[in-house]
Amino acid sequence: MTTQRLGITSYGTYLPRHRVSLAEIASAGGAGGGRGERVAASFDEDSTTMAVEAARAALVGRTDSDPRSLYLATTSPAYADKTNAVAVHAALNLDRDVFAADIVGSARGAVAALLTAGESGGLAVLSDVITGRPGSADERGGGDGAAAFAFGPAETALATVLARASLSEEFLDRWRVPGAVAGSQWEERFGLEQYLPLIAEVAKEALAKADIGRVDHVVVVSPNNGVAKRAAKLLPAVIGTTGSPIGYAGAAGLGLALADVLDRAEPGQSILLISAADGADALVLHTTHWILEARQSVSVASQLASGRTLPYFTYLNWRGLLDREPPRRPEPDWAAAPPSARALSWKFNFAGTRCSACSFLHLPPARVCKGCGVVDKMAAESLAPREGSVATYTVDRLAFSPSPPVVDAVVDFDGGGRYTLEVADADPEALGVGTRVGLTFRRLGTANGVHNYFWKAKML
Repeated sequence: MTTQRLGITSYGTYLPRHRVSLAEIASAGGAGGGRGERVAASFDEDSTTMAVEAARAALVGRTDSDPRSLYLATTSPAYADKTNAVAVHAALNLDRDVFAADIVGSARGAVAALLTAGESGGLAVLSDVITGRPGSADERGGGDGAAAFAFGPAETALATVLARASLSEEFLDRWRVPGAVAGSQWEERFGLEQYLPLIAEVAKEALAKADIGRVDHVVVVSPNNGVAKRAAKLLPAVIGTTGSPIGYAGAAGLGLALADVLDRAEPGQSILLISAADGADALVLHTTHWILEARQSVSVASQLASGRTLPYFTYLNWRGLLDREPPRRPEPDWAAAPPSARALSWKFNFAGTRCSACSFLHLPPARVCKGCGVVDKMAAESLAPREGSVATYTVDRLAFSPSPPVVDAVVDFDGGGRYTLEVADADPEALGVGTRVGLTFRRLGTANGVHNYFWKAKML
């Protein structure tokens, strides 16, 4: 592995908007304490939709070619026995020859995705939804989110990898059997006794390979909550040791922690990145002058601070942890495979068609122009990155939704095109005619085990 092939050229993160009060969780569970908030994915978000949002943020403004590969790391895949990364691939409108694959099952998949994408000039996307039993440590100390890192030539990278070291060791610290909603963890002290020596060893090896005795930033992430606190005493850092900014986040935790440091790091600084999961991995990174120009536009800290309160009861309902009375409505139709395949560009990339004769933009795609009547004179055009304005909207308090009311808006897109979309995370009081909106990739519903992905509007 060469340094030339391991340069991070851009990155992006996504944190859901909703926050659950830890004090409310503690009160409902009859436990004391509880300060701060938990980042919670919406009812229409999963590891795939959040991966799309983080990847879009990482690739925005890039003028070079598409990444040559895409690896999705998650412990909470939306599908088993189907590649979830291909949905991310489709939503990003990547070329068909871009290889896409999942790395699922454990938090250590984040390291595998970063290293593998780095070797191929690819895109590593780390995304997870963490569900814990009511009153559990995962419920209180977990968080949902995603991070993405694009790799390219070292001469244009914002950070390069100087060295890495890895140790693999089998012991039972955290586990979840297939099909289980939440995971389990052994006594924290046992995990600490196993992880701390491994961390010390990989850190020493990686720093020796990089020929660095002291680093500016240290990042330690582990499924074991006590590791980051104790490991800080073992590792040399000028500025300080940090961990995942949202608590345990599965495969996403390492990416969010790294992105948080890149949001703040200055050119010429060193970062020791450590993942302690089923062993230990260490990477030593060096920031370049490009970091000042290549930072993501909205930092992790800013995303974390811009949350919206979510009642604990609603959170439990969204997670399927409450046996609620079902809605007396017909079950939603499931997304059938043949029509979904025929409308792939429209469904996953929100691509309409523009008439080459009169420039009328059709949403959804059409063969016959509504403007001038010509037939099959169309060119595909994606509106996924585009913004628009609300022409009119409705607030439906009767239609069933896990997050009522349902808000639908007619959106006039910049550059042409009009379409009616559901508004995600809607605040009816803040919405109005002329409100600026963008697009966000969401899950419209799930029926017969099939997820129906499409785009919703989001207020800017």
